[in-house]
Amino acid sequence: MSEPVLSPETRRDLLLLARRALESHFRGEPPPRLSSDRAEAFGQPRALFVTLRKEGQLRGCIGTLTPEGNLSEAVPRFAVRSALDDPRFEPLQETELSFCQIEISVLTPPRPVEDVSRIEVGRDGLIIEARGRSGLLLPQVATEWGFDRETFLGEVSRKAGLPAHSWQEPDARLWTFQAEVFGEDDDLADGATQE
Repeated sequence: MSEPVLSPETRRDLLLLARRALESHFRGEPPPRLSSDRAEAFGQPRALFVTLRKEGQLRGCIGTLTPEGNLSEAVPRFAVRSALDDPRFEPLQETELSFCQIEISVLTPPRPVEDVSRIEVGRDGLIIEARGRSGLLLPQVATEWGFDRETFLGEVSRKAGLPAHSWQEPDARLWTFQAEVFGEDDDLADGATQE
């Protein structure tokens, strides 16, 4: 990745912020906030997604390509949104929270795809815009589902609500991005990233 790697401590702090934001929501309390000097340690605003998995199955995923505040501000907000606002799922119930694992994907800025043969499955996420619709798939989706490049391109088209071949249309626009992906189930001592 071209962006700096988050330290293991920062990753742990962000995951803890996400979990505390969800717990606070269910208690009817405001989300946790860091002191301004501590929040500055999380750096510049970055695009991100927060994913919830319940017993290994996707339970919600919401994020933004437009950075909205630094990570210490954005992660709690998108953790709650992933629990409540993903239209594919019913809102998360408090009784489900203890069965959920949190994963955070911090994205690099998207770059236009000039040659689809340079898309690397497992490293690159994809964004498509075509026929007035758009779709996005995170890099880890292709790995989790065992997609090859062409299947990944077809699936990002489907995510946009388009036929699988839409990525080949002359007016279709594609971008790639990378993500630093970490979750509560990870060993955060090694600082490994998805590159």
